Amino acid sequence: MDQADLKHAADGLSIGVLVGTFANLLPSIAAGMTIIWTAIRIWETETCKRLTGRKD
Repeated sequence: MDQADLKHAADGLSIGVLVGTFANLLPSIAAGMTIIWTAIRIWETETCKRLTGRKD
């Protein structure tokens, strides 16, 4: 195995680690985005606008 083969093997391993990292992070990111989206939707309801005095 020469140096070029070793470099390609290390690159492949690096890509595998990157994919694994994203696979573990994506559920957490999706959960956080869902919480933010739900909070925005609640904040924009007519009831919440009326309770906070933002109703025109």
